[in-house]
Amino acid sequence: MRRIIAEDPDWSLAQVPCLSKLCLQTIMKNIGVLPIYDQLSPAEQKFLQEKLPLTAPLTVTANLIPDGVYWQRRCNELWDLCDVLDYGKSWKRMFFERYLEGLIELFIPGASEPHSVLAMVPLCKNYVQRLNITQLLPPIREARREEEEERFELNSPEDDDKPTLDRFNFSILLEKLVRLEEVHLKYTVKQCGMNFERGMFEMTQSDCETLAQALKSCKTLKVVHLYLSVVDDGQCRLLVKNLLDHPSLTTLDFSFNVISDRGARAIGKLLTCSKLQILNLYSNIISNHGAKAIAHALSTNSTLEHLSLGGNCVGDEGGQYLANALLKNTCLKTLDLSGNDVAEQTAWAISNLLIHNTTLTTIKLVNTKLGVDGGKALREAMSKNTSVMELDIMLTGMEEKDVDFIDKVLWANRDRARQQPGDSVE
Repeated sequence: MRRIIAEDPDWSLAQVPCLSKLCLQTIMKNIGVLPIYDQLSPAEQKFLQEKLPLTAPLTVTANLIPDGVYWQRRCNELWDLCDVLDYGKSWKRMFFERYLEGLIELFIPGASEPHSVLAMVPLCKNYVQRLNITQLLPPIREARREEEEERFELNSPEDDDKPTLDRFNFSILLEKLVRLEEVHLKYTVKQCGMNFERGMFEMTQSDCETLAQALKSCKTLKVVHLYLSVVDDGQCRLLVKNLLDHPSLTTLDFSFNVISDRGARAIGKLLTCSKLQILNLYSNIISNHGAKAIAHALSTNSTLEHLSLGGNCVGDEGGQYLANALLKNTCLKTLDLSGNDVAEQTAWAISNLLIHNTTLTTIKLVNTKLGVDGGKALREAMSKNTSVMELDIMLTGMEEKDVDFIDKVLWANRDRARQQPGDSVE
């Protein structure tokens, strides 16, 4: 019983791999020079998706490897939480959107090279549909010398409040993303520590100008969400000016800023020449004059379905203008006036609206001053209404029996809507 051992120290008794696997392994090692993915069988493509090294350069894999397990592996390597449902069930879309967002959020003007972001455009432009930017870093400031520090301390507080920091220039990027539909932006810094400056948490005029230019140039945009960025009237007007006649914009969200009546008048003009379906101005400082401008636009608007003016400074005058304008409007479904200064007179105007309007399905009046008489007016109007499914009247000073009666009417309206074929309760 003799046994001959080869002189090759790498020789093994294990079975020799299939030639096809050897070929696939060679392809993986030379993926950059052997772009033949489409010529492989489904089983071979599956093997490549599962085994291709994650270190393969994006310049090769971006337009060669389709959506699948490979991109899922890359996402799981970089991020702990990966909900592919938020990205249309596309792992490849998730990877490129989050990767590009990371580059932008860590971009430091004056220190980072714009090419580091622009180099990604040819690789990701066909996959990025949404950008959700939660921070934008300012330039690095040089440490002040003692003499400068003394002069700084002598300056007025107003000088310190003026933002002087410019962030990433979106005008060099958005137009190149040919499938971009949503932009969510917040001009803030996540972790500033002891280096806090007010300017870190608001847009500069230069930021606003470049962003306005970028939004205008991106013709595929459907959603613009700019929040918690201390956007004022001047900046709002500039942004709106560049969004007039935008071919695809349907949602505009300027919530949690400092827009007042001048900005609201510009937004009112936008409503007369756009296809907006959703307008969110929650938590600004819009008062009666701004509400009047928006109401005037609503009287002739035929596209807007959701309007939020909650958390502003609208009083009875503005509330009445809005309610009266909606008597002529046949498209608005949701109206939010919660957290405003509206009171009994607005309640009477909305009561009249509830009797004649059959389009509104949701009205929010939380934390207002409708009072007992206002509540009775709403109760009387709701007894004749069959279209409203939600009327939020918490913390309004209404009597409990009126609130209970309105709740019963709402339940009846929802049940009636469910029984109608082809209709759904929002």
